[in-house]
Amino acid sequence: MNEPMSPVREEELHALVDGELPDDRREAVTAWLSEHPEQAALVAAWQAQAEAVRARYGAVAEEPVPARFNLDALMRDGGGSRRPWWTFAAAAVIAAFMVGGGAGWMARGATAAAPISSGSITADALEAHQLYVVEVRHPVEVPGSERDHMTQWLSKRLGYAQRIPELQSLGLKLVGGRLLPGPTGAAAMYMYEGDSGERFTLYCAKTTTPESALRFREGSRYAAVSWVDDKAAYVVSGPADRARLEQVGKAIYEQIDKGNWKKS
Repeated sequence: MNEPMSPVREEELHALVDGELPDDRREAVTAWLSEHPEQAALVAAWQAQAEAVRARYGAVAEEPVPARFNLDALMRDGGGSRRPWWTFAAAAVIAAFMVGGGAGWMARGATAAAPISSGSITADALEAHQLYVVEVRHPVEVPGSERDHMTQWLSKRLGYAQRIPELQSLGLKLVGGRLLPGPTGAAAMYMYEGDSGERFTLYCAKTTTPESALRFREGSRYAAVSWVDDKAAYVVSGPADRARLEQVGKAIYEQIDKGNWKKS
């Protein structure tokens, strides 16, 4: 007779997301998540966030540690003599911080200080997509059934008229929308869903970046189509199916272009 499944601890869920869960527990934890949809959605959100962080800052971890943090240099004073043992411990902590999580936070600060680019806007939109697309009960702030209210509210917050695209011809229904922080103020995100459960989001915000044509950005799980027009950035995110994503993106692009969304 099989032994009863042991309770799943939160640290095991984090280990699963980090790819560090032992093989002998992976099957049990996966089975437990299949019976607990709310926890499964939470884990999916963690995985999406982790993927977004790796996509943006993964290259930093591969960079060499700056010379000023070289352990051997830190262990010697100006005269070439060895420092006390406790300075070695401090040096090791600094090096570990640089190679590990600290590098990511430094990269985040450097990114924030750098000029805004269309690439960073697309990355922000993809992060928002990955965070909210897995939500079951609260994917949006205002439901699609309140389109008029949502249009007025987000138009006021963004500072220019919003005209929410219709995608029913593509089998996509408006789930709703929400307010997000943008590159120069507020941003809006609208979510659409198909009968099969596929979800797409449209992110839009004012920007000072140059105008651009449609650009495709590929990811392992999600992808995006983006463009900049008339001082506004638009990013359509969805499953990493390029043909389908470009179909949705072009439909939205045409409606926005014909609708002539002018920014002040």
